[in-house]
This record gives sequence, structure tokens and C-alpha cells, in this order.
Amino acid sequence: MADDFSGLGLSAKVTEAVAAAGYTKPTDIQAQAIPHVLQKKDIIGIAQTGTGKTASFVLPMLTLLEAGRARARMPRTLILEPTRELAAQVHENFEKYGKNHRLNVALLIGGVSFEDQNRILDRGADVLIATPGRMLDQFERGRILLTGVDILVIDEADRMLDMGFIPDIERICSLLPARRQTLFFSATMPPEIQRLTSRFLRDPIKIEVARQNSTAETIDQKQVRVSNKPEEKRAMLRQLIRGEAALKNAIIFCNRKRDVATLARSLQRHGFSAGGLHGDMDQKSRTETLDAFKTDKLALLIASDVAARGLDIPAVSHVFNFDVPTHAEDYVHRIGRTGRAGRSGTAITLVAPSDGKYIDAITKLIQRDIPKMGVDVVEPATVEKSEKRDSNEDRPQRADNPRGRRARGKRDGAERKPVEAEVETIDAHREPEPAAPKSVESAPVQTARAPRKDAPPRNERRPRQEPASEAKSDSPFGNDGPIPAFLLRPSRAS
Repeated sequence: MADDFSGLGLSAKVTEAVAAAGYTKPTDIQAQAIPHVLQKKDIIGIAQTGTGKTASFVLPMLTLLEAGRARARMPRTLILEPTRELAAQVHENFEKYGKNHRLNVALLIGGVSFEDQNRILDRGADVLIATPGRMLDQFERGRILLTGVDILVIDEADRMLDMGFIPDIERICSLLPARRQTLFFSATMPPEIQRLTSRFLRDPIKIEVARQNSTAETIDQKQVRVSNKPEEKRAMLRQLIRGEAALKNAIIFCNRKRDVATLARSLQRHGFSAGGLHGDMDQKSRTETLDAFKTDKLALLIASDVAARGLDIPAVSHVFNFDVPTHAEDYVHRIGRTGRAGRSGTAITLVAPSDGKYIDAITKLIQRDIPKMGVDVVEPATVEKSEKRDSNEDRPQRADNPRGRRARGKRDGAERKPVEAEVETIDAHREPEPAAPKSVESAPVQTARAPRKDAPPRNERRPRQEPASEAKSDSPFGNDGPIPAFLLRPSRAS
């Protein structure tokens, strides 16, 4: 194994750029993969995140691309990534290590206008980095010709499988020249991925630098028992963040996108520097949030699993699993955001009573127990009032929920009379049904009309209070109880 990059066969331009970036010794995956890529061999690289996998194909590709020139709409190489963030990250790697080259690198991802992408493609792309959906969209529009692709890179293949991209990958591979070099990288090798490699790779060299589904030894893994109540989990998370003296920054994972936004708002209200990242955000917001975290403008990044794999943020000190992942493999990828490239890191998982089967699956997968932290359980009485209010706001209440009405009435207290006045105003403008009992609030509307011949004098017209069992269905509170007394009180107008 080479002790430095100069012994791997890379060009002088590439080794100079690597040295300028501050790297002197290649990682295991780089040392083993780069010579085979330079020899134009097909590669299956199995490596967990944080092992320098991206540079293991970017560096040799830069060397190979020094000879030749791209033609319009005919990319020379194609790199497929499962998410926009990963594609943008690979683009950054080409800019960093290819600063001594004059290569045209195109990025095809959603959230970017087709016109801007078309201008780059028309100039000719030496490297095309794309997500499968946008790539196929541009191909069907006739903006890309794939007959000139010499190197195909399929990155994070198991993530592609999870996101349902395998049919798109199969179609893209069928559109490429048969005689090409294919570089295939994945953290795990489930049967579906193995079938894909046997179909589209020719005599591949298999490189595995770590046991599948293993976690880095540099990560200190812990678990904390919490209740199922979201407000108490949030209070415990804040307690943990404040108690970690070595915390520089952290990624906090939630299982659901809506919980990402809720947790981000809660942490912001309690004075933390926090931002959310999930798949429903537009591309501009996602890029700005990620850049703010990378440049230490944000200390806490709350994310769904869209950010779990492949993001190269080397100095993340902590990972918190606010929710235990339902798929054990996701645990490996989540905590792999810390402890990267030999650094130490901490991963803390909040485990509720309902998470037992998921934490058991994780310990079975990683073949080790996760120690429990001796942290005092947050009692309901210690949960801040603002956190309780956040919890009530997160839970929508139906307008016809009696418990909701009682809670609002008790909370509003002195505001009860304005509520009555509002109801009276609404009723005063509503046309009564002929068969319905007429409330006193409708009297002004009735007096504006010509009185019926058989109508009694006005001072004798008083609505009769009916028993609850005879309440009519047009009551704003339905048939399931007596009409409220404030609707039956004589109005001041009468």
C-alpha cells in the first residue's frame, strides 16, 4: 500500500492539488481503488461512509480526463448520485482537486432551471454529475447523448435501492456504450445490488475496506432512555446538548420530515443555533442551510435521512438520533456523519419504550451493545411551559371537539364575552330556516321585513326555550346537547 499519493500513478496536476488541499496519505479505499481505476478496470468498492470514497474515483478520473476533449451534449463521464446534496458535494470535489485542469463539469439536479443546465451541456461536459430522475428527464428532452460516455460511476448504490432508483439505473446503463468502465460503490451489498453488479460490470475488482454494516471504532456510541412524549424528548435532547462539553456542532436525525421542522423551531425558541434540512425544502433553502452548517454559522443541523449518507462534513463532533431509525442500516449511516477520517466522535440515541425492537435490530446488525448513559430522566414537571405550548400547537384540534372547546374556554377566561359577541354577529347575518327556532339575535333581521298578518305584537315575540331533546339540527353546536344559554338570552336590542 502506497504511503503517499505520489505512488498511486496519479498525474502531477492531481497530486499537486491534493497536496494543496492538505492531504498527504491516502485512505485504505483510495490506496486500493485508484491504481485499478487508472488501469481502466471495473470496480466494486464496499466502504462505509467517512473513508474517503469520493476521492477514490474523483482523483483517477481527473488523471484519465487530461487526454481528450468533450463534444456538445456528449458527456465523457457520468456520475450518478441518489440525492442533490451528494451530487453537489461531488461537484465540489472536482472543483477542489481539478483546479489545475480546464474541465467542464456539469451538475444535473432538481431545483435548478433547465436553461442553465442546457447552456453547460451545449458547451460539452467532461464530467456529468446527476441524479437519476433529472438525468433521464434531460435525455428524453434530447439534451443529452450518452453514446460518448467512457466512465460510469454509480455511487451510494444501496441508497439508490432504498429510494427506488434501481429501475432508473438499469435504464441508464442500457443507454450507455457496452464498452465502458463502471465504478460501483456501496456501503452494503444486499442481493438486489449484487444482481445489478453481475449484470452491468465486467470482471470487476472487488475492494472491501471494512466489514459490512460495521460502525467506526472512533465513535463513542450511547443510548438514553426517554418517554414517548415529544415534549419530554425535546427537553431531554436540550439537556444532553447542554451537558456535552466537547460538543462543537451536531447533526440531529428525525424519522419524519414534519418532526424536523418542529424540532428546529423548538430549539430555536430555546436559544440554540439550529436549522432544518429535509426533502420538502426547495433547493435554494437546502443549499443555504447546509452551507451555514459547514461554515459553522449553524451549530445544530436537524435532518431527515436525506442528509444521512455521504455528506462530507469532516468536523461533526456529535450525532443525535432524536428518533431511533426503523431500518437498522440507517443507524450505521447516520452515526457515520461523525468520527470521520480517524477523528473521534459521539453518537447518542434517544430510545423510547416503543423503540425496543428497533434498537435490538441495530445491536444485532453492528454486533455490539450500545451502552446506556446514566442521565437523570426528565420529569414532566421540569418541562418548560413554552415546550408544553409548542406541544399543543403541534397537535391540531377539531373545532367540534368538546375537550378542545373546554380547553380554549378555560384558557381564554376573560375573553369569553367577545367570543359570544362574535357568535351573535355571525347569527345576525344568517338567514333563518322557516322551521327552525328563531334566536333573539335574528330579531333585527326579521323587523326589517313586513310583518305577517297573523304575527303577534313585537313585544310578545319571545323565543321559547326548548328542551335539549327538541334542539334543532341547525344549531351551530349540533344535536348532541342543549343549546348554550348565551344563545337563548334576550339581546339588548330587544
